[in-house]
Amino acid sequence: MWRIWLLFDPRRALVALFTFLFALAIVIHFILLSTNKFNWLDGPAKTAAVQNSSMPAPVK
Repeated sequence: MWRIWLLFDPRRALVALFTFLFALAIVIHFILLSTNKFNWLDGPAKTAAVQNSSMPAPVK
């Protein structure tokens, strides 16, 4: 394993790794924020309830 670090500069490799992981985390968080289920800032969007009954809706 130590021979690999002779090929790469450890500082540059670790900076590149941490930059990639940070960018990946940002992309994953933005994907989750764009969904209805996992958006923790706005909460789930209110959708109209679907009637699954064969009975008619009650008249008010």
